Amino acid sequence: MTNETIISDLQKTGKKLMDLNLAWGTAGNISARKDEDHFFITASGTNLGELNDDDFVLVPNHHEANKKPSKEFPMHRAIYENRPEINAVLHSAPFYSTLLACSSLNLPSNYFVEAMYYLEKVVHIPYKHPGSNDLAKAVEEKVTESNVFILKNHGILVCDVSIKEAFMALETLEFASRMLITSIEKGIKIEGLPQEQVDDFLNNAGYKPRRKW
Repeated sequence: MTNETIISDLQKTGKKLMDLNLAWGTAGNISARKDEDHFFITASGTNLGELNDDDFVLVPNHHEANKKPSKEFPMHRAIYENRPEINAVLHSAPFYSTLLACSSLNLPSNYFVEAMYYLEKVVHIPYKHPGSNDLAKAVEEKVTESNVFILKNHGILVCDVSIKEAFMALETLEFASRMLITSIEKGIKIEGLPQEQVDDFLNNAGYKPRRKW
């Protein structure tokens, strides 16, 4: 894809995140791969719902740019360098998912079809300061284990082969998190599917190829 197409897709994604309450304020950063060695990421301090063409920085050429990349670009870089199939990374702080990130609750993945696929394996990353090398290292240590990460007391991080798939994973995580928390509030017991049915679905239903972590 051309640089213009990548930037346009990221702009549309940022607006969708804001419109659907999957991001807020300047909390969050998104990126997409340009080629084997480069990726575009939102600039520091940008609002994801109001991204202009010059609100993106090409990494690792960021020293030549007029704007600074998001301070969390090392976390994105750790994913791209270790997962060559990944073409998009989304980091935001949706309310319900972030509430889980600030709690000891574990999110089941057996609620519904999309949860079974996208949330089959969710990895928790211990708290490290945003933008720090420690956070990037913590992500790098777990990056081959999942596409969905809950950052303790911070937010969420998702990646996938395309912006579309990464967005779907993020949206699924927030929807399932909302279901869990609402069920606790309302005293409703969610009856998830038994593991044997989950495995049968993932292996045989043909919804999507089962990931091999």
